[in-house]
Amino acid sequence: MAAVKPYRRFITYLGRYRGLIAVAFGLSLVFVMLNSLSLWMVASLINTVLVSPESIPVSSSAIPAADTLYGRLSAFTASLIRQSTPLKTLARLVWLLLSIFLLKNIVLYAKNMTAGIMENRLIRDLRNDLFAHIQTLSLAYFAQQKSAEIASIVLNDVAAVRRAFTVSLQKLVVEPINLMVMMTILFIISWELSLLAIPLIPLAALFTTRLGRSLRRRARRTTRQIAGVMEVLQSNIRGMRIVKAFSMEGHENNRFREVNQSYYRLVFKRFSLRNLSTPINEMIGVFIGVIILWVGGQQVLLGHGVGAEEFMSYLIFMFAMLQPLRSLSAIAASIQVGLASAERIFSILDVPASIVDQPGAREISDLTDAIRFQDVTFKYEDGAENVVHGINLEINKGDVVALVGTSGSGKSTIVDLIPRFHDVTGGSITFDGTDIRDFKIGALRALIGIVTQETLLFNTTARENILFGKPDASDEQVMAAARAAHAWEFIQELPDGFETVIGENGALLSGGQKQRLTIARALLKNPPILILDEATSALDTESERLVQAAIAELIHDRTVIVIAHRLSTIQNANVILVLENGRIVESGSHENLMANQGKYYQLYDQQIVPSPKVERTRI
Repeated sequence: MAAVKPYRRFITYLGRYRGLIAVAFGLSLVFVMLNSLSLWMVASLINTVLVSPESIPVSSSAIPAADTLYGRLSAFTASLIRQSTPLKTLARLVWLLLSIFLLKNIVLYAKNMTAGIMENRLIRDLRNDLFAHIQTLSLAYFAQQKSAEIASIVLNDVAAVRRAFTVSLQKLVVEPINLMVMMTILFIISWELSLLAIPLIPLAALFTTRLGRSLRRRARRTTRQIAGVMEVLQSNIRGMRIVKAFSMEGHENNRFREVNQSYYRLVFKRFSLRNLSTPINEMIGVFIGVIILWVGGQQVLLGHGVGAEEFMSYLIFMFAMLQPLRSLSAIAASIQVGLASAERIFSILDVPASIVDQPGAREISDLTDAIRFQDVTFKYEDGAENVVHGINLEINKGDVVALVGTSGSGKSTIVDLIPRFHDVTGGSITFDGTDIRDFKIGALRALIGIVTQETLLFNTTARENILFGKPDASDEQVMAAARAAHAWEFIQELPDGFETVIGENGALLSGGQKQRLTIARALLKNPPILILDEATSALDTESERLVQAAIAELIHDRTVIVIAHRLSTIQNANVILVLENGRIVESGSHENLMANQGKYYQLYDQQIVPSPKVERTRI
């Protein structure tokens, strides 16, 4: 079933192009017929013109009728070709061959273009569907999968399918038809000789099948290994600063050489197997040809069975038939490699989207009352135990609520449940009394703006990065957001201002500038609910001051949930929740929690109290 399933999926995709398939199939039939006709004319050159030119009659009406089908076809061809003299007959044949080959190549070009359009659309749609499906998967899936593995499937495996099926799909249409037509002609010429060749054809098919299975196994390992190469490459590029800081270039070179060498060995083994198929099938074809030559040659020399002219025609078509046989063998090997990649592609496409709109999901345009957690529990798909336990929480519209706790206490997990990056496994989260699972995901997330500690910017212009949350915003709105986020000044200083391409993840910007650009993006979206993962701990004093001022602008008149790392920045929050092991262990204002001298007091006391000389903007 594993071998059949990818074929079925591709048949499903091909169903979108029924019209193109019908045209390609029709053109393939015409091409095969013209190709066979050209071979028949070449045989006529030998039999009618070169073998016994002195026997050419003056009039085609003097050609005697033959008793066999081959004889009747030969007589009909001779009647078309023969003229009053051998030279005129040769000239007629030359013009017929030229016309047939010209028409055949026109049809071949049209067929290849039609099939090429179909194949490229197939691969385009496959890659689009794969990318679109990835967008529907939950964050839990990406936590379990390596990004290099996913990237390898989208790029390398789809490319491997393209390489395998671009040529194969065309030949799979043409070569079987070509093979059947030629075998039919061989049976017409001599069914006795053809019966000798038939038992040897399954031998080539058996070898091709076994070789294909081995190729497919190695292709699976190869596609996995290239993902390993990509992972080492990506991690090295991302961590280049650390690599150089620790003088680990040599270590990284060795690590890359090892995975690259493993990939080379797998590719070489696969390459060796693929190249083995052609000479072996060639030898099987030659073996068939030698048997036919020996048996047919004896019949000609002894004067029983086929005649000389028939035997020469038979040899022409038999050796011409070896080409589609070799092509089908190569196709089988190529398809096995493609199927190994197709299985990996479908392994992603078959992952169900766990976060989806419920039937009858509703729109939501604003938060008017409160966000409520009611006995919320959560565990990851591959987890055995809950990481969030019985959370009960009410966040009123306009409140600023801070979540604090040590690393691993569940802060980020709880926050990720609000925009449904994960779905609760127990209890419910409601907006204005309605379970968030009853809202459309797009409408729900449109209410929420997120500024994370790890900035995410795209390798495009500063303007387009700000527009990411609201692509239809005007230039005036973009500039207003940049000013409010204290990003206007540094953007104006960039080489091309707002049109400056800022590099991969904002490589041309400082940490503070990147944060202010993400805040401008959130301000432009203008969401009523803001999730803020405090992002100032790694910034210098001046950058922190500007980012804090931008944050103060951002949270104005919004409902805000803050994941706080630096406790000195959340003293003005309406409610501070202290988390430990996925549970709320304390809650209250800063003053009350400090007075209780509990867990919050201990966390606060452990942090370095900032100098009073440093001006801070508190939320």
